[in-house]
Amino acid sequence: MPRTAGIYWERHGDPALPALILSAGLGGAGDYWHPNIDALAHAFCVHIYDHRGTARSDRAMPDTVDADFLADDLALLIDALRLERPVIIGHAAGALAGLALALRSPGQLGGLILVNGWSRPNPHFRRCIEMRLAVLEQGGPQAYFRAQPVFLFPANWVTRNDARLQAQLAEQVETFQGAATLRARAQALMAFDIDDRLGEIMTPTLVIVADDDVLVPALCSDRLHAGIAGSGIARMPTGGHGCNVTCPDQFNTIVRDWLSGMAARGD
Repeated sequence: MPRTAGIYWERHGDPALPALILSAGLGGAGDYWHPNIDALAHAFCVHIYDHRGTARSDRAMPDTVDADFLADDLALLIDALRLERPVIIGHAAGALAGLALALRSPGQLGGLILVNGWSRPNPHFRRCIEMRLAVLEQGGPQAYFRAQPVFLFPANWVTRNDARLQAQLAEQVETFQGAATLRARAQALMAFDIDDRLGEIMTPTLVIVADDDVLVPALCSDRLHAGIAGSGIARMPTGGHGCNVTCPDQFNTIVRDWLSGMAARGD
């Protein structure tokens, strides 16, 4: 199991191909990206990793957790794996990590793909996170993970995949990052605010937004697109917060097409 400074990571694809790093959301596990890896690894060298504090990475956490802490591990992987200007595909928390790194070290990145991300605290998102933390506090990890699909996926998809979600429950509980870590990471997401600095981001950027995301309102992605000069936006009418899981073919096509266009332009 490859590790770098306590961070578990995997490489998929030919190391000679352009590099991608896929960064997950609040759950932190690189396995979140399994519906997308094979489709992207034909043309790119895909790297997934577990956020520090989660899954197979080092579970020790500092007293203060913020987006720069998340960005630190992205920077660490880029340097340690000797990746040349990789594109970061970040979902929610992963998008925030990519944004934070683009602000402080733009030269390290070749591009950003921000999936259901945001630039400033959103009241609806805050309510959802507080509700999820309350479920964890009152019902424990099993209740938390039973409730999680309500926030991540469209109702019809949950209905069709109920058996699949139920089968995942035991492993999710067993590998849970821990209540203290989850709370710290959630607080970092709710505190993130770079709205007045979006104009500083010069990294080529694509914003992917699911219009039916019930956790992070689509207007948050609209704001990212409006504030980052030259950014593109791709709308998925359905798919929910976890749109790369629920609609992988559409998601993978959007990503491949944008990356191909960026390469053609020489960005």
